[in-house]
Amino acid sequence: MDDPIIDGACAEDPDGQCTDPADVDEDGHGTHVAGTIASPINGTGIAGVAPRVTLVNLRAGQDSGYFFLEPTVNALVYGANAGVDVVNMSFYVDPWLYNCTANPADSPEAQQQQRTIRVAMQRALDYARSKGVTLIAALGNENTDLGNPVIDETSPDYPPDTAYPRTIDNSCIDVPAESEGVISVSAIGPSGNKADYSNWGLEQTDLSAPGGFFRDFPGTDRNRTPENLILAPYPKALAEANGQLEADGTPNDPFVVRDCTAAGICGYYQYLQGTSMAAPHATGVAALIVSRYGKGDRKRGGKTLRPSVTEWYLRNSARDTACPEPRLVTYPDRDETYNAVCEGTPERNGFYGDGIVDAAAAVGAKR
Repeated sequence: MDDPIIDGACAEDPDGQCTDPADVDEDGHGTHVAGTIASPINGTGIAGVAPRVTLVNLRAGQDSGYFFLEPTVNALVYGANAGVDVVNMSFYVDPWLYNCTANPADSPEAQQQQRTIRVAMQRALDYARSKGVTLIAALGNENTDLGNPVIDETSPDYPPDTAYPRTIDNSCIDVPAESEGVISVSAIGPSGNKADYSNWGLEQTDLSAPGGFFRDFPGTDRNRTPENLILAPYPKALAEANGQLEADGTPNDPFVVRDCTAAGICGYYQYLQGTSMAAPHATGVAALIVSRYGKGDRKRGGKTLRPSVTEWYLRNSARDTACPEPRLVTYPDRDETYNAVCEGTPERNGFYGDGIVDAAAAVGAKR
């Protein structure tokens, strides 16, 4: 159910209502993520990482992109009970970017809310993992070393205009990216460099994957081009509502692409960037691993594979990538707050974790 406080007036929605059917996406984020994972090979548009797997649409988020505790927990439990093999979590649980247990800047009520989020989500994640679900999350887009966070000025983000600055430390965690049992993914650009917006951390980054990087290839013609981003499906109704299409359906926005069949059936796609785009690349590879190495699931059909085994293949097939030299990375056209220091070895470091996901290696790996 939409919340007009954050999602806007119901009458302004593309479908004109606040109760959305399961096949309606009025933000585009979920469609983009799902398409990256599993768009079919059908001669139109793009192909996903795992184009023959089955997608399960669990609607836990608001149109505006907020993910609150109760629907998120419910979605995880439902997915676990339904036999979902891999869950993609390209979000953090609102209203706190970082959940602290006893931050002196927070009221007792705010402290209790954050403790509740941490405990309830960990229980749901543990339950899902116990039921065979591999859990993958986006690491976040705050260009922050999660091993050394300093300040949070965006929480709480609901109700609107209630945020206040808080000094934080590594005892505060981003949920679910820093929750136990979750594989967290940083974003790289087409050059292979860490995207300037992507969070990182020696303890927090498990894997890296393509997430798009608009400012990649500085000083060249490829800098600031849509093709530096990730292309994936986009609801036509949303493109129309956002004024990105001409009357005949032709895109008027360089970040929107149309592809049509010979019969005149057209699909729409958009370029986006973010760790939200990186995580589904890893999720797609995880789905391929389950398809390749999983055993028959007698109870629900299809295949199943223990999350620990899926994670083993993911990590061990990832392409080891060393920190850049010098290890202090600065980004042209960005101020010093975007500077990032990479710590660790080629086998494990804060930018790439255990490496860049590699679908071909994952399905050909031998244990």
